[in-house]
Amino acid sequence: MEHDETGCQPPPEGPILCVNNCGFFGSAANMNMCSKCYRDTVLKQEQAKLAASSIENLVNGSTASEKGETIVVGSVDVQSDSVEAKAVALPSSPTSSSSVVSEVKAKEGPNRCGTCKKRVGFTGFKCRCGHLYCGAHRYSDKHDCQFDYRSAAQDAIAKANPVVKAEKLDKI
Repeated sequence: MEHDETGCQPPPEGPILCVNNCGFFGSAANMNMCSKCYRDTVLKQEQAKLAASSIENLVNGSTASEKGETIVVGSVDVQSDSVEAKAVALPSSPTSSSSVVSEVKAKEGPNRCGTCKKRVGFTGFKCRCGHLYCGAHRYSDKHDCQFDYRSAAQDAIAKANPVVKAEKLDKI
């Protein structure tokens, strides 16, 4: 009777398992999914909507960034009928959107040595050539480094020591 007066609903009789059968417990606020499955589902929905809108813009021949507009992507929760609006700015060129996707894929894997493919984690050494190496291959002579240290040093010396010319003196 107390629940009828306040308008609250009684809690469920027992815990509800995630609808994706991942083994964790879900909640009604997350469409009976666990937090991880719900987050993945929302992320996939947002990516699909963003991809559809970017394809539509490419077909139409105009992008939203040229007009200075933002695209509003809404994620709908079926159980509670609420809509969350998020503003997403589109990249200015179609080639940059594919590079963003490739950057995300590159960050997924563990950090590995460029020579022996050993996992290095946080202890990896980033070389000036741009690759990551373990402790054994961190030096340039150990991993066949393509970086030109000589020209880099010459440029650094040239910047640090500008040519100074004295004013010409009048000869007597």
